[in-house]
Amino acid sequence: MKLQEQMDAYKKSFVEKAPQEVLDTMQQAKEELKNSGILDRTVKVGDKAPDFSLRNTRGEVVQFQDLIGRRPLVLSFYRGKW
Repeated sequence: MKLQEQMDAYKKSFVEKAPQEVLDTMQQAKEELKNSGILDRTVKVGDKAPDFSLRNTRGEVVQFQDLIGRRPLVLSFYRGKW
């Protein structure tokens, strides 16, 4: 199963089980983010990621460029403020 299919199945399962109050809160937060203009400042499909290095769970330094093309790679970006 492709990653997108797995993500779609997970979302469907979550939506079926989550209380409506939770879904409403998530939808409201999503709309607030959209209306804030944040989408104009986000990374888009096809944008080039800069090279960077981070420590993995074993404390080893891992270089982004060394991972590209070796296996599927997922980058996750988080807002700086919550």
